Amino acid sequence: MSDPDGGVPIDLVVNGVTRRGAVPPRTSLADFLRDHLGLTGTHLGCEHGVCGACTVLLDGRSVRSCLVLAAQASGRSVRTVEGLSDGDPLNPLQTALADHHGLQCGFCTPGFLMVATELLAEGRDLDEDEVRERLSGNVCRCTGYQGIVEAVLEVARRGTPGRDDSGIPGPR
Repeated sequence: MSDPDGGVPIDLVVNGVTRRGAVPPRTSLADFLRDHLGLTGTHLGCEHGVCGACTVLLDGRSVRSCLVLAAQASGRSVRTVEGLSDGDPLNPLQTALADHHGLQCGFCTPGFLMVATELLAEGRDLDEDEVRERLSGNVCRCTGYQGIVEAVLEVARRGTPGRDDSGIPGPR
């Protein structure tokens, strides 16, 4: 149901905070996050769901936020790259990505972080082939992927006490 001004009311939890608003019916989740909430870490690249730069977690599963309407996310939980750490210290995956030189220009980084967070949250033993397969839907034109894969494998191997098996803070 839309309001008389043409906006569709939405109510969702973004990084642990309940957010309410009304948006035009065709507003993408990516545009809502960026333009209405100021969460510009969700990057828009191709806007066709091909590059993966706009990936967020919707109820814990990775989605291309350029392909999901904001209204479709109403009543659900969204986690963006801004929700990966609790402030200044980076989470283990972000630190490992920097340590392994898994970023250069940084445009694709948020999407990779979100897909890797989903993968690591599964808490399974991972090998290089599986990590590459799961990350294959995200495009990077700078790094050659090796550092990204090494960072994910490092976090998977070591985990972090006090967090889930992935070493990644839980949903926010």
